[in-house]
Amino acid sequence: METGSSEFERLFKEQEKKYHVGRIVPGVVVDINKDMVSVDIGFKSEGVIPVEQFKDLDGNITVAIGDKIEVFISALENEYGQLSLSKEKADQRKIWDKVEELKKSGGSIEGLVTHKVKGGLQVDIGIPAFLPGSQVDLRPHRNLDKFLNQKYEFKVLKITRDKGNIVLSRRALLVSERDQMRTETLKVLQEGVVMEGVVKNLTEYGAFIDLGGIDGLLHISDIAWGRVAHPGDKLQVGQTIPVVVLKYDEGKERVSLGMKQLNPDPWLTVSEKFPLGGRIKGKAVESTQDGGVILELEDGIDGFVANNDLSWTKKSRNVAKMVADKEEVEAVILGIDEENHRVKLSVKQLLPNPWEDLLRNHPQGSRIKGPIKSVTDFGVFVGVADGIDGLVHVSDFSWTKRITDPKEIHELFKKGEEIEAVVLDIDLDNERLSLGVKQLSEDPWLSITQRYPKGRRIKGKITSIADFGVFMEIEQDIEGLIHGSELELEKGEAITSKYSVGQEIEAEVLKVDSQTRKFSLSMKALKRRTEEKGQGDYIEDTSGAVTFGDLIRQKMGSE
Repeated sequence: METGSSEFERLFKEQEKKYHVGRIVPGVVVDINKDMVSVDIGFKSEGVIPVEQFKDLDGNITVAIGDKIEVFISALENEYGQLSLSKEKADQRKIWDKVEELKKSGGSIEGLVTHKVKGGLQVDIGIPAFLPGSQVDLRPHRNLDKFLNQKYEFKVLKITRDKGNIVLSRRALLVSERDQMRTETLKVLQEGVVMEGVVKNLTEYGAFIDLGGIDGLLHISDIAWGRVAHPGDKLQVGQTIPVVVLKYDEGKERVSLGMKQLNPDPWLTVSEKFPLGGRIKGKAVESTQDGGVILELEDGIDGFVANNDLSWTKKSRNVAKMVADKEEVEAVILGIDEENHRVKLSVKQLLPNPWEDLLRNHPQGSRIKGPIKSVTDFGVFVGVADGIDGLVHVSDFSWTKRITDPKEIHELFKKGEEIEAVVLDIDLDNERLSLGVKQLSEDPWLSITQRYPKGRRIKGKITSIADFGVFMEIEQDIEGLIHGSELELEKGEAITSKYSVGQEIEAEVLKVDSQTRKFSLSMKALKRRTEEKGQGDYIEDTSGAVTFGDLIRQKMGSE
């Protein structure tokens, strides 16, 4: 009995040495229930492990009876007298050992970024590890949210096992990879080489492309043959694109890249594609400062419609009122502007020309009616057709009355009032219509010499007095001058002492010049002729002629 007992004690002590707390040992799964997994490690009794340690994220048990596993001895006897084991602690111990080895060897470990912590991110590598914000990427990021729930490879920067601290770096790994790629890239980098690159960053003036450890600039003007308002319209960060090396400054390590150069310049065949007089459709993409609109005809080729080619009649500096953004517009090809790389277009050429209709229907000399659209200091604009206004210049208001004060124009004509006028001129090239009101009646000066022959006696009122003589009303808006030398004045007598405005006088016609529209009279000549022949030989002025000034007053209600 003693011998047997001693042998048992010896075996027990050897077992205790072999299976002590804190040791990792192999075992076999012998039973699985809803709470525990039983594992045989060769100890006097089977050990137990909570089943939760064997469940995945979906709650499925990841172990089966008969599986060989490694476990950590937590206690030889727990409160229930059972051998207590741990799969988690065994895994963690192995991870710590692996991390320490990787720190020495410079290797990397995969981990899942789980959440943000102060100063950086927490990473699950089987055990929690810390990733400082400065070590997340090659460049700093203010917002680290995009790295969450992502798996990456990391280098071990620092490990403090007794405190349970592990510091990782993704940046160190990226730097190493970049340096490797850079070496390979520099071997092939030269002007004219076509390479693939990744869009790294977008700016207003272009995009930075990662060629593999070295960045190149793809200027906005070299992205496409067509217009590019912003690089983001054509490219996205992270996108892989083909590029050609345009210039490589080895000393400064500056690389200029091109993307459009991978395709032929569309302008080389523009004259063939867009023949003169042909019709083309394009998308409105921009209005210019000079009042035109740019149409995108195809990638790399723009068309331009000047403001005066948008419509025959509608004129506006605000092109948006006439052509909406992105609107499809049809136009006629007028020519090719090689200097500005634009196809010259016209929209109005597709439409009937109302100016030609106007010329056919209202030739020079014909009468036309329309409402007054606006009254200006130099004349009035009359609407004669849809979008076509004609100008009645102030000089064409009256044959006889000179209007110098703009207020008179606004008194005579009111906006919206319909008037009749004569077509004086239609300028098709400049799209201008000249009208006249005075031409509705005959110019009274054409027959004035017949109506007022030399020597005729005329009665009238003084309209104004000047230093050199007085002006006498012949007809409405027609005045004649009686020079001071032809007035009945005593020597040294002042004009104003004998004559006044409104005074009725008589005079004789000395001269009438219809070209210069000047009328010369004499009171002295009349006196002489009266004394010689008597008043009966003279014709009284009873013509009662109606002037164009009368017509204007009738029309404007000012008679």
